[in-house]
Amino acid sequence: MGDSLAVVVFVILVALVFDFINGFHDAANSIATVVSTRVLKPRQAVLFAAFFNFIAAFFIGVAVAKTVGTGIIDPAIVDNRLILSALAGAIAWNLITWWVGLPSSSSHALIGGLIGAAVMKGGTATLVWEGILKTASFIVLSPTIGLVLGFVMMVLVLNISGKKTVSKTDRVFRRLQLFSAAVYSLGHGMNDAQKTMGIIAIILFNNGYLGSTFHIPYWVEIACYTAIALGTMTGGWRIVKTMGTKITKLQPMGGFCAETAAAIAIIGASAAGIPVSTTHTITGAIMGVGSTKRLTAVRWGVAGNILWAWVLTIPVSALISAAFYFATKASF
Repeated sequence: MGDSLAVVVFVILVALVFDFINGFHDAANSIATVVSTRVLKPRQAVLFAAFFNFIAAFFIGVAVAKTVGTGIIDPAIVDNRLILSALAGAIAWNLITWWVGLPSSSSHALIGGLIGAAVMKGGTATLVWEGILKTASFIVLSPTIGLVLGFVMMVLVLNISGKKTVSKTDRVFRRLQLFSAAVYSLGHGMNDAQKTMGIIAIILFNNGYLGSTFHIPYWVEIACYTAIALGTMTGGWRIVKTMGTKITKLQPMGGFCAETAAAIAIIGASAAGIPVSTTHTITGAIMGVGSTKRLTAVRWGVAGNILWAWVLTIPVSALISAAFYFATKASF
């Protein structure tokens, strides 16, 4: 048996706080397009996205949670201090990027946090390089796949609806965007809530509360989907502005294409057990849609700032996590 039950409960609560902040930070992913195209009002949009974030619990398994729980660092070295340090690094980076209005990856912040604390505890031998490299590769692959799918979707839709009037296509795609926003929010919940599930499950497993086999209890699934949905309901409005208006100007047709493209990529990754950045994917898809007009329709300066945030996410959250692990030595 590991630490006292009170310590375990405290670390689980911190994990759920991270999950809440994940939803708050990533609300922009789910609602920026429908808000910027005025298909839904902001409050309607966050409630809509939160609902579909939650019901994702009933549509997919826990493959991503198992990857996070056992595929990033050696589970044998995990303890409550390490997990608490990882969460501190991830939460700190999420709040920093939210404050400056940059869409960054909560997933990669958590992975960076795990890496930093694990290296501080036991060196690089504690890292599971196969899982890290697979996840890190999607820093490039997620936005690229989103961009390509967004571009292709927009070209196809433009060709299909080319002879229809602007007002008619606008009415049609305002309705269709409700569907695409729902599917995207479903995909967001599927992938992002599972990361916290993996963290909580490994806390329980290493403290002897799961028996001899690592698994994800059903109550953990429901708790994590609830936390991320509540976070989404609060809406990270600073990032919504960046995602919805600063990258490129979206119309309902473009919003539908961006959301659909990102949803296809994210749901596919979730089914394969790959923890991808929903932020990277939808940002890439928005850029892909914008570039079908002309390359200058995308504000590449803003895109460059976002890219820097992506590059820095894992190393900075790892450094914060390592510092927290070092600073809490006397407390554990």
